[in-house]
Amino acid sequence: MKQAIMFGAGNIGRGFIGALLSRSGWHVTFADVVEPLINAINAQKRYTVHILDQTCEDWEIENISAVSSVGDQIAPAIAACDLITTAVGPLVLAKIAVTIADGIRARMAAGNKEPMNVICCENGLRTTTRLKNEIYKHLSEEEQAFAEENIGFADCAVDRICPKPEFENPLDAAVEEYMEWDVERASWKGELADIVGLTYTDDVMACLERKLFTLNSGHAVCAYLGHLKGYRTILESIQDPVIGDIVHAAMRENGEGLIREFSFDRDTHYAYVERIFRRFQNPHLKDEVERVGREPIRKLSPGDRLIKPLVTTAGYGLPVDHMIFGAAAALRFRCDNDPQSVQMLERIQKETAGTVLTAYTELKADNPLHTRIMDVYRALALAPKA
Repeated sequence: MKQAIMFGAGNIGRGFIGALLSRSGWHVTFADVVEPLINAINAQKRYTVHILDQTCEDWEIENISAVSSVGDQIAPAIAACDLITTAVGPLVLAKIAVTIADGIRARMAAGNKEPMNVICCENGLRTTTRLKNEIYKHLSEEEQAFAEENIGFADCAVDRICPKPEFENPLDAAVEEYMEWDVERASWKGELADIVGLTYTDDVMACLERKLFTLNSGHAVCAYLGHLKGYRTILESIQDPVIGDIVHAAMRENGEGLIREFSFDRDTHYAYVERIFRRFQNPHLKDEVERVGREPIRKLSPGDRLIKPLVTTAGYGLPVDHMIFGAAAALRFRCDNDPQSVQMLERIQKETAGTVLTAYTELKADNPLHTRIMDVYRALALAPKA
């Protein structure tokens, strides 16, 4: 049986990637730092994924185990596995890079030259490449040469909404029916794996940008505007006619930028936009606004979901009247349980929102986009609660 290690046993790890691997006949070892979660997986050895959509379905997931991602069992597991996947969040990749480097070293010492592949299933552009670069910092030249020959680092685009409802069994997970998992064919080592839901692509950047500009961007705009009006979920937010209109228009604006950038077929892309917009209205997926809005500093960075689509689209001289709302509202995101939100708001109090906007987005004060974001930021202070 093929062996996979899934770094991150959260809802995406269990509900999306780990579930697909298990249903494809792989044994999945979840690597995490939460000891009660690890113990529960090893005790039960199964859980249920609840697909909540127009058609509801339950998947029983088996062939699983768990180890600590910081313990002494993870390196031997990496030395013997066939695939590593991650769903830990981009900010954690540098931390697990040390662990994976140790595993590669153990693999080399054991003489295991069977192909192994690494796929980062994170929201972001080329996160697998970023992880590879971090791993190589901890490998000698000889170890890097071993990795180059035997280990594939395949970038991918993943798309599936995985909310966090509470179930009687805390291991159970919820997902929508829709999913995409597009993996870069050229970076894969060895024979292509046949995994349910996984497709191989020759243009992963187009897949990544399409998701970033559409799902991630629209989701974030919806969350930040919904938060300002006091809504708890994405569903409540998108049902507000003002927010719904802004989100829909922003996704279409971004679409024009994508069409120019990648020569997408206009009708095909706008059909994709409409499909994504309908997903936000799934009554079963009560995705929390706070979850989607977390880490606003990262989401305001130049290469992420709010600023990259904005700059790209404006760079073609196209309208961005609605996309402007995303960055402006993100600057007002208050979540006391999110360190980035706390840090951002404290910095705004000490400095100004304008200087913080420049620091996070790299948009200088004389940039017209900076001026327009700040105009909306000030106007949002007057927005009434729902």
